[in-house]
Amino acid sequence: MSDVQTAYIHSVETLGTLDGPGIRYVVFFAGCPLRCIYCHNPDTQNINDGKETDLDTLVRDICGYRNFIKSGGVTLSGGEPLMQPRAAYALLQKLKAQGFHTALDTAGSVELHLSAPVLDTADLVLLDIKALDDALCRTLTSKSPQNTLRTLEYLNNMGKPVWLRHVLVPGYTLDEARLKQLAEFLTRFHCIERVELLPFHKMGEQKWKALGRPYTLYNTKEPTADEVAQAKQIFAQHGFIV
Repeated sequence: MSDVQTAYIHSVETLGTLDGPGIRYVVFFAGCPLRCIYCHNPDTQNINDGKETDLDTLVRDICGYRNFIKSGGVTLSGGEPLMQPRAAYALLQKLKAQGFHTALDTAGSVELHLSAPVLDTADLVLLDIKALDDALCRTLTSKSPQNTLRTLEYLNNMGKPVWLRHVLVPGYTLDEARLKQLAEFLTRFHCIERVELLPFHKMGEQKWKALGRPYTLYNTKEPTADEVAQAKQIFAQHGFIV
């Protein structure tokens, strides 16, 4: 890939604890090909939601937090960082040269001929599977799950460590039969180190309202603690660390 020097960045989180191991500097890329009905960052969906940022300047800022994130690292998130594959690749290369552990938070929704160099370079991939079922995935995201599943297959073949993520949405993915089907499907992927089940939450609603975009989940309740525990048990019974 060519040496891109800038990326469209929406924002950063300097001391993140939810996007990979340890304390992490999280870079939120702008742009995403999906339109998830439960998206809690709808303000990152378009490239023009971000600011063109010099990558060397960004890396210098990250280096200023080295003592805080030395037990963690840096995570590229979004949006969808693979929407800017050349910039994501360039940033990962710069971070690796500085000795940082790197993670890529992605839905794998970009074709492999574009995303493979980025996947190859990251130390860890946090892969979000929206749904196995094609119709449900299209309802949730407007896209098929095929790119995501091809990405998982690719990561498995190369032995890349993966933390598998799945959002529990009542009325959609929070369904015992669907969760059992997903857990069974995932057992053949030896690259998966752990499964993170992320309960649907209401924190993004105000962003949708502020953006003037139609939001269909105002009346959807967050999963209960018991529902989340039952979902976790399904994956634990299939041998996953949850």
